[in-house]
Amino acid sequence: MVGNDEIAELLLPETKLTPEELESRYPERSLPEGAYVTRFAPSPTGFLHTGSLFTAFLAHRLAKQSGGVFFLRIEDTDTKRTIAGSAEELIEQLARFGIIADEGFLPEGEKGDYGPYRQSERGEIYKVFVKKLLKEGKAYPDFCTAEDLARIRAVQEASKVIPGYWGPYARDRKLTNEERKVRILRGDPWVIRFRSEGNHDRKVRFHDEIRGDLDIAENDIDVVILKSDGLPTYHFAHVVDDHLMRTNLVSRGEEWIPSTPVHLELFRALGWERPRYAHLPVIMKLDHGNKRKLSKRKDPEAAVSYFLKEGYPPESLLVYLMSIANSNFEEWTEKEGSFDYRLFPFSLGKMSLDGALFDLDKLTFFSRELLARWRGKDMLPPLLSWAKENDHALARRVEKDPSYMEKILDIEKDRPNPRKDYAKWSDVAPATSFFYRDLFEPLEDKGFPYDPKYELTFVSSWLEECAGEMLYGVDEAAWWAGVKELASRRGFATRNKDYKERPGDYVGSLVDAAELLRLAITGAKRSPNLHEVISILGEEETKRRLLHEVRRSEESAQ
Repeated sequence: MVGNDEIAELLLPETKLTPEELESRYPERSLPEGAYVTRFAPSPTGFLHTGSLFTAFLAHRLAKQSGGVFFLRIEDTDTKRTIAGSAEELIEQLARFGIIADEGFLPEGEKGDYGPYRQSERGEIYKVFVKKLLKEGKAYPDFCTAEDLARIRAVQEASKVIPGYWGPYARDRKLTNEERKVRILRGDPWVIRFRSEGNHDRKVRFHDEIRGDLDIAENDIDVVILKSDGLPTYHFAHVVDDHLMRTNLVSRGEEWIPSTPVHLELFRALGWERPRYAHLPVIMKLDHGNKRKLSKRKDPEAAVSYFLKEGYPPESLLVYLMSIANSNFEEWTEKEGSFDYRLFPFSLGKMSLDGALFDLDKLTFFSRELLARWRGKDMLPPLLSWAKENDHALARRVEKDPSYMEKILDIEKDRPNPRKDYAKWSDVAPATSFFYRDLFEPLEDKGFPYDPKYELTFVSSWLEECAGEMLYGVDEAAWWAGVKELASRRGFATRNKDYKERPGDYVGSLVDAAELLRLAITGAKRSPNLHEVISILGEEETKRRLLHEVRRSEESAQ
């Protein structure tokens, strides 16, 4: 009589390690009470998705705030979908967001005592536990060809029953070990299937850390656990890895909820305690009034690289994602006066059950608020790094005179309500170009931008007087007092109240006087604080611009 042990040896003769040896090799971790061991386990099949960043970010935060461990594992057993180099790109992009694993794959290479952390290098480990299940009669070889499986599917469709390899439709589940031995020795191709004891008419209950207790139909599919290429399927590999790597919290997208009964049954069959599960809500997008998942094909914001190329600081995207994760985060930022998500007590229990809509305007708001708090010296390195990849002209300007750009970025940063000119690094070049003589657009290219109530001769004389008598190198109060004095002499009302009450007595208000000055110096009606602009441009360049307008106005008046 052929026993299960003999079948296991025929199928996996080279597998000599035992489960006990592996349990000893990968012992329980010594961590504080309540510490989470979390992981991010991407498949190297393409770019880093925004939803994947969300998953990795929260897993990283949970481990860090609990004093636990966050590791990164590459799940590359689906060789047909694996894209060369994408794993390294994922790791590099995560690192730009400050998400660096304690173990597993890091930018500098693999690290940790629970590896290998690439599933394709763990083949022998999986076979140890496949062999264990074979010996215990909880798994069996299946010799069905693709044509056999298609015939089974056709019968199920005709009978209108649940499709899949289960119960009466699991053909090779019924083979005797003698029949299996003959087919193995004959060289028939095989895969290994798990022998499910479930029944889809019954429910299995498990607790989700976000959604509470869930009741789902039991699994009764005899899922493949070892493929014909000798590699495991995702279902089996991640169960083995999460056990041996001592993961105690699996955070993943809600699309994995229907598969959870399979994973629970595998943990139970292997005699292991299952980890906690937290199924995260999917990030959605509003499309013609309807919610849908962010699409890799349709939505540029589905790729993390989109935000990096646009120049959003990684910190701002993480701040925004935390606001999606916990709705009380925004209230916390206002109360604490901080956007440092690392200090925020993130809670799975406070996550929304509905998919959050991705709001680019909200991201932009957070990014503006964040950058408004950064000093120029802190903005320069990431700005230059972005510019070197995406705006070479800006990079050259920064490198030529970094202290000059630092002064520009620091305009109005010392005030209770600092300026919020920039939401992303790509905003810097257009917002600062007027500070550079070679980029400054003369007003002659913009028609007549001055208020039409002023004659060109009046504009010319006002600008010429400012060029010659305006105070330079003094503080803002002294400079503004000087401008007011000049304006008063020219017939401008120095108090808006006076101009509103008696407009006929004045040529304009102080606001009008400043606008004429601002237009000549910056080329726009709106600009940062004019005193700070003049201080950065310097006396020589400011006078040059004013006198250029004087000459142009005089020529136009002739």
